[in-house]
Amino acid sequence: MKRTYSKWTSIALIAAIYLLAGVIGAFVFFSRPSILALFLADVVATIVVWAFGLLYENVSVYDPYWSVFPPIAFLLWAFYAGWSLPVILLLIASWYWGWRLTRNWVITFKGIGHEDWRYTKYRSLHPALFHLINFFGLNMVPTLVVFAAMLPGLKLYEAEGSLSPVSVAVLILGFIVCLIAPTIQLIADKQSHDFRAAHPGEVCNVGLWKHGRHPNYFGEILFWWGIWIMYVPFGGIDWYVLGPIAMTALFLGISIPLMEHRQLANKPAYAEYKKQTRMLI
Repeated sequence: MKRTYSKWTSIALIAAIYLLAGVIGAFVFFSRPSILALFLADVVATIVVWAFGLLYENVSVYDPYWSVFPPIAFLLWAFYAGWSLPVILLLIASWYWGWRLTRNWVITFKGIGHEDWRYTKYRSLHPALFHLINFFGLNMVPTLVVFAAMLPGLKLYEAEGSLSPVSVAVLILGFIVCLIAPTIQLIADKQSHDFRAAHPGEVCNVGLWKHGRHPNYFGEILFWWGIWIMYVPFGGIDWYVLGPIAMTALFLGISIPLMEHRQLANKPAYAEYKKQTRMLI
């Protein structure tokens, strides 16, 4: 039976869980600091969060992990690997992005007794396989995709020497993209929340939502491409581009189809909105 707590008690519990996961992850990282150790710390922290999700029978315990780990990891890596202009810009961008996403989670979070509809759907459709889906698909795969998308940012710490004007220009371009992305999400959040409050059950088609069906997802994808753009002057176009590609594929192949299927089932007007409005841009 799921435990029921108030919203703010639930947030305090989530914070305590994440603090424990962070302490254990930090121990793994500082045992022998390296990108591999940071990756292992990420995996171990995810397992801690997953375990508490089992305890509370709620996969949504993992939800804020997406926005909490990258800014903290980038900051942790800075204390180990050093500071530079690219690192400072990366930290500003990642903490702004993390603040926006975590803020939206706090606003929409209903308490530890409430599980996101995506997870309850998997529970009902695949009861025999749910624990495998939960561990790998709902917890570990997002962690791995996010870490892959973080790699171009982590490689920024290796940038050495003076920067050429072209390198600085591309770096700033990527930084600007990283700032625009969460700003788009912030605006989309406000427009969606206001519209739903005024028009419950209707399809939000105002502001950014008039020009794209998923402006918040578009902003998320754009942020990780912005980090990759920041990396390009130092690493060129190499295999690290697979990080933002994987992130894009996650949204195009899983997150957006799931959301659209739900919208089509619950809101008859969404079919017409889908015909008239682009997916992302």
